[in-house]
Amino acid sequence: MKVLVVGSGGREHALAWKLSKSSLVSEIFVAPGNGGTEIEESIQNIAIDSNDIEGLSNFAKKSGIDLTVVGPEDPLVNGITDKFQDEGLLCFGPSKDAARLEGSKEFMKDFLLRNKIPTASYKTFTDSKKAINYIEEQGCPIVIKADGLAAGKGVTVAFDINQAKEAVNQSLNSKVFGDAGTKIVVEEYLEGEEASFIVLTDGNKVIPFASSQDHKARDNGDLGPNTGGMGAYSPAPVVTDSVHKKILDEVIYPTIEGLNSEGSSYCGFLYAGVMVDQNQNIKVLEFNCRFGDPETQPIMMRLKSDLAELCFKACKKELSNEELQWDARKSLGVVMASGGYPFDYEKGNIIEGITEELEDLKVFHAGTIYEEGSVKSNGGRVLCVTTLGESVFLAQKKAYDAISKIKWKDSFYRNDIGYRAIEREKN
Repeated sequence: MKVLVVGSGGREHALAWKLSKSSLVSEIFVAPGNGGTEIEESIQNIAIDSNDIEGLSNFAKKSGIDLTVVGPEDPLVNGITDKFQDEGLLCFGPSKDAARLEGSKEFMKDFLLRNKIPTASYKTFTDSKKAINYIEEQGCPIVIKADGLAAGKGVTVAFDINQAKEAVNQSLNSKVFGDAGTKIVVEEYLEGEEASFIVLTDGNKVIPFASSQDHKARDNGDLGPNTGGMGAYSPAPVVTDSVHKKILDEVIYPTIEGLNSEGSSYCGFLYAGVMVDQNQNIKVLEFNCRFGDPETQPIMMRLKSDLAELCFKACKKELSNEELQWDARKSLGVVMASGGYPFDYEKGNIIEGITEELEDLKVFHAGTIYEEGSVKSNGGRVLCVTTLGESVFLAQKKAYDAISKIKWKDSFYRNDIGYRAIEREKN
C-alpha cells in the first residue's frame, strides 16, 4: 500500500523509517519531510505543508494513498482526520473533537476531573491579576501552562513568585504564545518522576507501546528552560509492571471510555505524560494526541512489530489483542540542537560527520534540509542520535561516541541523557 506521513520533525522521520520496513508498504511519502527523509532511499518528500489540510487531502486522493499517518499535533487539532474521512480516505489520528485533549489544557483538566482520572489540582485564568493573586495564595513551586498549543514551550515550573509572575505576564499580557496563551492553567506542583506512556487505539482496543522517559529541560540535570525534548530512552524503569497496569487501569481505559461516552471516539496514538511518586501513585500531567518527540525515535528503534499493519487495522476498527514484539535491548536518543534553542538560533549551517545507519545506531533528522549536496541545519532541534545497547549505559556511550563525530556551527546537546536509568543500573 501507499502511505503518507504528515510532518517534518524527528518523530516523522522515525515513523516513516519504521513504516517503510513493512512488507505491506510499496511507497511512502512524507509531507513536507526534512533533510533526513529526503536522503532515505525508500522515502519521498512532498512539498506540502503539514497544516495545508486541503493540499494534503488532494494529494492523497490523486496519488491513491491507502493510509495517512499524522505526526504533529497542529493538523490533528485543526481537523485533518475529519477532512480525510469526509473524502473517504484512511487517516490514522484522532478527530478534531478528540484532539482537544491536547489542543486545550483546560478541556483536558476538566475531562480528567469529570472522569475521575488522577491529576494535579488546578484553576484556569484569563486575567493576570486574578492568576497572580491565586499563585500568591497557593505559594511556590507551582506550574503555569498556556492553554493552547505552544510547541512544548508553554509550560513554566516556577520555584519563586517572581518567576511565576513573569510566566503569567508573558502569556496573558505580553502574548508570547499568541492565541495559545490567552488563557492559562495554574497547577499544583507534583513531586516524583515523569514517564511517557503511549498507546495505539482504534477507540475500543488499546495496545500499549514500551514506556519511555523524555528530558524536557534544555540543560544537564534538568535545568534551564523547557524545550520540546532534549532526549529520551526506552524502557523507563520507573514504569514497573504494577505502574504499567495502574496507568492502563486508572488513566488510559477511563480516557477511552470517557471519550466514547461523550460521543468522541479516539483512533490514533494517545500519549499520557504521567508523574509517578515515591509510593508509585500516578497523576496525569498532560495528554498528547500523537506520538512524542523525541520518544518516538528510541521506541521505533526497539519496535519489531509491523507499524503499518497496526495503523491500518486501527483505522478499519479491526484491532485484536495484538502483542507487540520488542528488541530486548535498551534504546536511547540524544537531541543535538542549534545554539540559542529554544530561543533564537541560526539556520543554514552545514552538518558534517553524520554516521551511516547501523543495526544498532540511527541518526534521525528533525530540523534539517538537504540542498546543494549537503545536509544543513534548519531548526532548533536538528538531529536525534539514537542507539540500542544491552544497558542504558552502553546505549548512552554509543550515542555520545557517534555525536563526537558530528559537527556544525554552535551545535549543543545535553550530555546526561538517561542519567536516572543509569543510576538505577549502578544500584
